[in-house]
Amino acid sequence: MRAVQITTLDGPSAVQVVEIPTPEPGPDQVLIRVRASGVAFPEVLQSRGLYQMKPDLPFTPGAEIAGEVISAPEGSGFSPGDRVAALCMLGGFAEEALAPVDTTFALPDNVSFEQGASIIFNYGTAYFALVERGHLQDGESVLVHGAAGGIGTASIQVAKAFGAGRVIAVTSTPEKGAVALEAGADEFVLADGFKDQVKASGGVDIVVDPVGGDRFTDSLRSLKDDGRLLVIGFTAGAIPEVKVNRLLLNNISVVGVGWGAYVLKRPGHIATEWAALVPHLESGTLQPVVGPAFPLEETAQALLTLDERRATGKVLLLP
Repeated sequence: MRAVQITTLDGPSAVQVVEIPTPEPGPDQVLIRVRASGVAFPEVLQSRGLYQMKPDLPFTPGAEIAGEVISAPEGSGFSPGDRVAALCMLGGFAEEALAPVDTTFALPDNVSFEQGASIIFNYGTAYFALVERGHLQDGESVLVHGAAGGIGTASIQVAKAFGAGRVIAVTSTPEKGAVALEAGADEFVLADGFKDQVKASGGVDIVVDPVGGDRFTDSLRSLKDDGRLLVIGFTAGAIPEVKVNRLLLNNISVVGVGWGAYVLKRPGHIATEWAALVPHLESGTLQPVVGPAFPLEETAQALLTLDERRATGKVLLLP
């Protein structure tokens, strides 16, 4: 089968498409014909050897897939031909991939494969951030940075589905603002000067921040009393520092959101999150925003689209 491999740590442009043997499933694994693979920032980091998970070279990246079951263990509840989404952690940038039974999930009929490959990472992270770590309450207001990207659009929709009264998107351009509005945001503000606009409207209860960098202090200043800033990542590159007197004076919290570190230590937790999301997927309240899609041969371009922050929605590979 064809698969993408990282053979050197020279960045996205160095990935290769090669022929490798079809993987052999173990006793607790599902073999899946991959119809769509989600591309995420960790794969950009893996191409440079900068991610915490460092498999031996060469390896096939790709953590999140959707497709059809080829084979599954007896008693797993899956049969050949079933439509599924799965977290495989590695090996997803290929025509066929293995995933553990306990991180393989039946895909609702109304959800496409492209959307299916956009759910587990982004919507799991957004749910973990807003509901489990941020304790979102009905009617609260939420500010979302990077709002046109995969995490951003997922956070907009999860906030709305789980009770937010008002969601403000922060984007770098009006075009990305339009994407955020289409995803369900009530309004958007441009990143340049966002704090003044947000404060003028009374501030927000929660800030979702996958960007970091120099927006951080202004995000703290945008919070109401008892507000929470949810730290998801640092796509801007710089890791900000917290002056804790700001937290004390306004009774606000900075909350770490390490979804992967949390769920991988707790077997079954991803299934719990999936169960919470499924009714909203089936109703159409959650509709993953599919971004640019690339064939395997253009994996380098898919990774660069993320690396250069050009992506809106979820970047995909279609084997």
